[in-house]
Amino acid sequence: MQAHSLAINIISGCWLLFAAIWVIGALSTKRTVYRETHAQRLRYWVLLVIAYFLLLYGRRLPYPLNLRIVPHVVPTALAAAVLCVIGLAFAFWARVTLGRNWSGVVTLKEGHELVERGPYRFVRHPIYTGILTMFFATALALGHTAGFAATLLLFASFWIKLGREEGLMLQQFPEQYARYKRRTKAIVPFIF
Repeated sequence: MQAHSLAINIISGCWLLFAAIWVIGALSTKRTVYRETHAQRLRYWVLLVIAYFLLLYGRRLPYPLNLRIVPHVVPTALAAAVLCVIGLAFAFWARVTLGRNWSGVVTLKEGHELVERGPYRFVRHPIYTGILTMFFATALALGHTAGFAATLLLFASFWIKLGREEGLMLQQFPEQYARYKRRTKAIVPFIF
């Protein structure tokens, strides 16, 4: 149980560090020239909020959401902590690589550039890859059905959002983004 507590502390620290990095990073982005509407954003935000609720409060929810399907054992706890650190590192690498072009919502920045270096060589949406990895790691450490359902909902949320982002990138960089899209997978390197 001590290893499980340590894993939960590491995972919690990863999420706190993630939040701090994102808040600080948001202060130095380029001026926005296009932003999606609130209604467009709502389509994926609802799923995102439900996913976070399920992940954080799944053990308090009724059956089958509170069903523990992964036991609290040392190998699982350590794997979850390592996965969460890897997810955070990948998301952070992507965030730094994206630089001032980053935004938490679908936007187009002044002087927007198509970034294809760093983790963007492996996937078109590495921040989503990192966050999904962190989410899965947290679900694995907590072990409840709700956490895994939450991970699927988060994936659906990101899939909706990346569809909007990719449409915007195809408008802004028609030929370059189409080539990039053909050679680079969306979220999972070499798979999809």
